[in-house]
Amino acid sequence: MATNQMRREAAKRKLERQQERRAAQAKRRQQVAIITSAAVVVVVVVGIVLLSTLTGGEADPAAADPTAAPTTEAAPARALGDCAFTPTPDEPAAKPAPVPPSGQTETTGTVAATLQTDRGAIPLTLDRATGPCAVESFVSLAGAGYFDGTPCHRLTTSESLKVLQCGDPTGLGTGGPGYTMNDEPPTSLATDPQSGASIYPRGTVAMAKTSAPDSGGSQFFLVYADSLLPPDYTVFGTIGEEGLAALDAVAAAGSDGSSGSPSDGAPVSAVTIQTATIG
Repeated sequence: MATNQMRREAAKRKLERQQERRAAQAKRRQQVAIITSAAVVVVVVVGIVLLSTLTGGEADPAAADPTAAPTTEAAPARALGDCAFTPTPDEPAAKPAPVPPSGQTETTGTVAATLQTDRGAIPLTLDRATGPCAVESFVSLAGAGYFDGTPCHRLTTSESLKVLQCGDPTGLGTGGPGYTMNDEPPTSLATDPQSGASIYPRGTVAMAKTSAPDSGGSQFFLVYADSLLPPDYTVFGTIGEEGLAALDAVAAAGSDGSSGSPSDGAPVSAVTIQTATIG
């Protein structure tokens, strides 16, 4: 006959087994979450964005911040060049900036721009044919000195995502210009046959955003090696060879892992945009 002591010991062993099972299940869930997060970087952030990214602000391709939940409601489609710049009173500008007027803007031609950084010049060719609203916003912000003296806050060096993210004066990945703009999804990117993601080629300039539609603002990312992302991030320019050489040097120093992954965080070789000029 079982004694009270024996029953207590049996109950204790049963409880210990239950706790072990729960711990194992929790560990499996954590592993799945980590794997899923990595897969989302490949197939779905940035902005993500960056990446970081995509929660609480504009973020990451990664970009940007790549771990945000997928959007369930699509925004109404807009004709190319039909721009909607929407003020965000609940999220004021991280630095004084004018809100560009909404309406039709040019959809042809290119604009030369230069990001003069403490790591070298990064010349850009902005393309109105692929991202006319993004170009309009970038030109307006650069003209207002919005990018001057601001850090490039995020470097991602993973196998599938290799970008430097800039455009947030706070350096935290959550700052914006006090307005958002409509998405201009790319239509001519190649598709990676294994993941089904779009290939953002080396030398691409694209807008960072959250997982919500039409959430881009001032943050953008510079692609220094072919990267895999969903075709949700507006492509609005290319990087000149001098700029790619500067980005390669920054990427070679790596990131500090401050975003929770050894391949994602602030660049070890810190980058500050000293001036952003048009023309």
